[in-house]
Amino acid sequence: MAKKIKTKLKLQLEAGKATPAPPVGTALGPHGINIQDFVMKFNEATREKMGQVIPAEITIYEDRTFDFILKTPPAAFLIRQAAKAEKGSGEPNKKKVGKISKEQVREIAQIKMEDLNANDLDAAGKIIEGTARSMGVEIK
Repeated sequence: MAKKIKTKLKLQLEAGKATPAPPVGTALGPHGINIQDFVMKFNEATREKMGQVIPAEITIYEDRTFDFILKTPPAAFLIRQAAKAEKGSGEPNKKKVGKISKEQVREIAQIKMEDLNANDLDAAGKIIEGTARSMGVEIK
């Protein structure tokens, strides 16, 4: 018999560094699941991706058990890393914060492919380029 789903949550946490403090505690606490248990499992699953932001989709069941699926890091995070930019531009059409090559766009598109709504790598690359432009990152 399938378990009844109580709710689904999405959190973006730094790999291997989740703690029971907010935002984890405040998101999971009201649903009555063991927060420490989630933190241990998340950190274990993301240990080799240290330094990256990993989105997790958590499914909480009525019997207070849970599952979670890890997603690929956000495109904006990967673009910032590639361009070595602290953050995106507040005025992307005027102020540029960095540059990335077509090659870096392809690499990011390959990483993000499973989470993007694209049929092939070229389409995924266009999505990444659009995100980069909206952040004030130039593609060379």
